[in-house]
Amino acid sequence: MRAAERWGGRAAGAAVSGACDDRGSEEVPLMTTVDDALAAALYTDDDAALDRGASLLAAAPDADTELARRGEELIRRAWERGWQPADLARLARRDLAPHHIPLLTELVLAECGRYGTLPPRWAVQLDALDVLGGRGGPGGAGARGGRTDRFSYATAVLELYRVLVRLPALEAVGPVPGTPFVAAAGLEPRMLARVRALLAKAEATTFPEEAEALTAKAQELMARYALDEAALPEHRAETPAARRIGVDAPYETAKAILLDATASANRCRAVWNSELGCSTVVGFESDLEAVELLYTSLLVQGTTAMTRAEAAQRAGGRKRTKTFRQSFLLSYATRLGERLARATAAVPAPPDLLPVLATREVAVSAHVDELFPHTSATRVRGATDASGWSEGRAAADAARVHDGGGSSRRGLRGGGTFSPSGD
Repeated sequence: MRAAERWGGRAAGAAVSGACDDRGSEEVPLMTTVDDALAAALYTDDDAALDRGASLLAAAPDADTELARRGEELIRRAWERGWQPADLARLARRDLAPHHIPLLTELVLAECGRYGTLPPRWAVQLDALDVLGGRGGPGGAGARGGRTDRFSYATAVLELYRVLVRLPALEAVGPVPGTPFVAAAGLEPRMLARVRALLAKAEATTFPEEAEALTAKAQELMARYALDEAALPEHRAETPAARRIGVDAPYETAKAILLDATASANRCRAVWNSELGCSTVVGFESDLEAVELLYTSLLVQGTTAMTRAEAAQRAGGRKRTKTFRQSFLLSYATRLGERLARATAAVPAPPDLLPVLATREVAVSAHVDELFPHTSATRVRGATDASGWSEGRAAADAARVHDGGGSSRRGLRGGGTFSPSGD
């Protein structure tokens, strides 16, 4: 679908500008300049059209404030279409140039600064985006990214707005700023601190046995906490939530499999969007927090183990590192899926809690179907490097989760056993 069809062609300029009758007459020429520049540049990929829009803005320095306001409205529209700051950060890293990121960051921070209270987890996402892009607004030195001439600056702004105006709608995984929300309880702060400390030690150690013990202890703590929470009467009325977790290239297929295995082990379900570089994980809040913590740690541990194994391979004269890494991470993810499925099948849930867990599982499945009425299975290409497969399987064994540390009775959804092949 063309961008003009998504937002109404030239009329989109009027849609972004909002009502102008209440503005002073001296502001109308500036608004007209911005309208003309956006109409010329946003709805085509033609470089000549971009240059025409940038020329209009370069000749009107007083239009910068109005131009920034239009950008903030585009950010607001992104929130209403399901986007969150972390989603824009992933987009920035993948599709934007370095000089666009400070512009995006300032627009996001300015738009979010209008609200007294932000939805849960937004503050953390904004901090991460701020670190990625730094501060400095449209017209400011930071936002200009070192570009001092107005034409280059205006071009960068219009290029960014081209991306923002074409953002597709995403599944809503949380409230939009400015709308009412109820913050669901995640992991208890002291429990969260203990789990993070254990996983940090597991990531830092060079001894596989120690990493295994630390990871198993962290999973055990999270599993016991999840069961305790599910047993509390005050949590019976909770409903499933969702959060998007980045699944970045390279080797994103293996990472998506690892996240799916981790989600299934914690009574959640994951749906991968390869185009956007993320998976949406659906479950109850404390389970979602456990999934994100464990997945992040297992990915760090797997990457560290892969780097060490690759170094040993190179020392032996090996040069084909890409196929080795691909096979390593695929084997690592698959083996962890097997172990997590075995662990979750053996978890000793109290008999009186089984109906509660079953009800929660049904609720999670229903919420997945609501968010994603049309999903399809992904065919995964088999590993092609026998050495990488073997090393990845060994690394997964080293990072394994203790058989008593699972948190549900459901095995890895959509899992499978892969073997080295050329398929």
